[in-house]
Amino acid sequence: MNIGLIAHDSKKKLMQNFCIAYRGILSKHELYATGTTGRLVEEVTNLNVHKYLAGHLGGQQQLAAQIEHNEMDMMIFLRDPLTPKSHEPDVNDVVRLCDIYNIPLATNLATAELLVKALDRGDLEWREIYR
Repeated sequence: MNIGLIAHDSKKKLMQNFCIAYRGILSKHELYATGTTGRLVEEVTNLNVHKYLAGHLGGQQQLAAQIEHNEMDMMIFLRDPLTPKSHEPDVNDVVRLCDIYNIPLATNLATAELLVKALDRGDLEWREIYR
């Protein structure tokens, strides 16, 4: 399965810790991330992450294109809802596209943990039908 990772600046450490905790599960899948998030996750987990541009430089659009082309099976987008971003429309695009293309999306730690555990149990195998 292809898993997308995005984290706002204030959530990058949380993303690193999440990926450390679930490294065993994540290592069985292809990971894609915006540039800085991907680099930070690689540094602490030794997982292989396909890195795009930094989110505000177009990385979110690159991940969005993968969603549109049915090349993404799950997204973990740890957002900071309290700090407005200058590139907020891009943020909303990823969320909107996940809704349109029926891609499971976690925007907080609790949902991310549920999705990763479901992935490990095989609960997301229905995504294979979409390919």
